[in-house]
Amino acid sequence: MVSDMMSDVWHGLIAEAEFPEEGKLAARIAGWSVLVVRTDEGFSALNDRCTHQAARLSGGKVRRGAIMCPLHGARFEAATGRCIGGTYADLRRFALRIAEGIIEVAVPDTPPGPDERPVET
Repeated sequence: MVSDMMSDVWHGLIAEAEFPEEGKLAARIAGWSVLVVRTDEGFSALNDRCTHQAARLSGGKVRRGAIMCPLHGARFEAATGRCIGGTYADLRRFALRIAEGIIEVAVPDTPPGPDERPVET
């Protein structure tokens, strides 16, 4: 089981002004696959793993506040991680903040377990 204890360490990813226009950015942070998504509501950091087939969500599209799985079309609300296009488990969310114009994310202190890692292709 993966601990839910978030680290006190914030990892700087990118300047807010340089965030990709497509509305998403994938990163590897302390062993975690993190997907940062920008919607009209703001930025969110999610585990880059569909809870249905373990595919990377970063290959999907961001539309109407949600990220869509590129394999089977499951949709997840970016702001909450809630599955809104299927009956799959919700996504894990990570703490995100913007400090001095830099998007920063905190992940758990422990590395992800097999049920938290995307399938490597």
